[in-house]
Amino acid sequence: MRSLMLMFLIKLITADSVNVRLVGGHSRCAGTVEVHHRGQWGTVCGDYWDLSDAAVVCRELDCGEPLDALGDAQFGPESERAWMKYVACNGSESTLKNCGSSGWGKNTCDYNEGAGVICSEVRLVGGSRCSGRLEILRDQTWMSVCDAVFDQQDAEVVCRELDCGAPVQVLGAAAFGKGDAQMWTQEIQCRGNESQIHLCPTSPSYENNCSHEYSVGLMCADHVNVRLVGGHNRCAGRVEFLYRGQWGTVCGDFWHMADAAVVCRELDCGEPVDALTDAHFGPGSGPVWVSYVMCTGSESTLKNCESAGWSEKNCDHTKDAGVICSGELFQTSEVSLMMSVRLVGGSRCSGRLEILHDQTWMSVCDAAFDQQDAEVVCRELDCGAPVQVLGAVSFNKGNVEMWTQEVQCRGNESQIHFCPTSPSRENNCSHKFSVELVCAG
Repeated sequence: MRSLMLMFLIKLITADSVNVRLVGGHSRCAGTVEVHHRGQWGTVCGDYWDLSDAAVVCRELDCGEPLDALGDAQFGPESERAWMKYVACNGSESTLKNCGSSGWGKNTCDYNEGAGVICSEVRLVGGSRCSGRLEILRDQTWMSVCDAVFDQQDAEVVCRELDCGAPVQVLGAAAFGKGDAQMWTQEIQCRGNESQIHLCPTSPSYENNCSHEYSVGLMCADHVNVRLVGGHNRCAGRVEFLYRGQWGTVCGDFWHMADAAVVCRELDCGEPVDALTDAHFGPGSGPVWVSYVMCTGSESTLKNCESAGWSEKNCDHTKDAGVICSGELFQTSEVSLMMSVRLVGGSRCSGRLEILHDQTWMSVCDAAFDQQDAEVVCRELDCGAPVQVLGAVSFNKGNVEMWTQEVQCRGNESQIHFCPTSPSRENNCSHKFSVELVCAG
């Protein structure tokens, strides 16, 4: 009796499980998103549908990386029922049903507003997101590619499709491990300007007996997809994002410091100083790619933040978002410096002081740093007043280069880059004397 009851419960749970599919596209990895709930397929409303939501669908379907998150039933209306609305994935969920939403079936979304997804159907395995052994999805099976049938033009398409910039090197001899995927017997013949690998022609390969020892590996540049334009330097300006191969802006509606923090981190520009709107750095051109950005501040890239969706047509360039990070350009009679500050090895408001100079993080000698300098650093990092300036490597030595300039703040500056500098007399200062700082925050 107990076993029968258990079987009944298993059937009941299975019957109410949520399945996901993509319909209306060129393959099972592209199309309108549909979920199976209570025995019926229905769409997902495209309102606030973004790349972090698309990432969950692509992962659930084992379809590679998300390339596009679409709204307005761009693959055509399918089911008349809309099951989900205001989906809010963080991108790490294993299934769409684990994402937040306004509730199942509790929405008024028209089925012509259905969300869509395009997944990559290509991936790099055994390295990083932008380097590894190449695998291509064919007939629902991931396959390795023989290095004899893969060239530079093919590599350009793969790197572009994965949003990883230009190819750095095409490797053979199983540089990232042999893997156990089936070998693909087709030869790819890309021209190099295609947006996706599945758009490239193929032909039967002469290398039908290619073994895993000759799986092709690929290293892409993994370039940054965000830039700041119109400011004094690369760490201040209008936020622009590279999407679908084109630079566009970010809508300033609901733009705040947590969003700015993600941009500053992605650009290695220190801490956010200000989050600006209303085209403070001038209106951009091209598309307004994303609006209503809702970062928590911990994301590694802006595209992982929640938003109202990509390429939504509800904002114009008069609202373009801007950011000022603590890395700024300033002039002295001696030298032009690109600077930023951070505290390393403790907490956000305590640690070994490092300054960004010419895109390189450097430690500061404690002999060239005083209480007035500390007041400016703590204020810039939004950490309150300085509690203690320490020496003798309380937070470990680190391995960065030592900075040879002496900061000469008055103590009332809002950012360290406003302080004058002069060549330090402590040119031989070692890491044993790196300055450390504890702020109240």
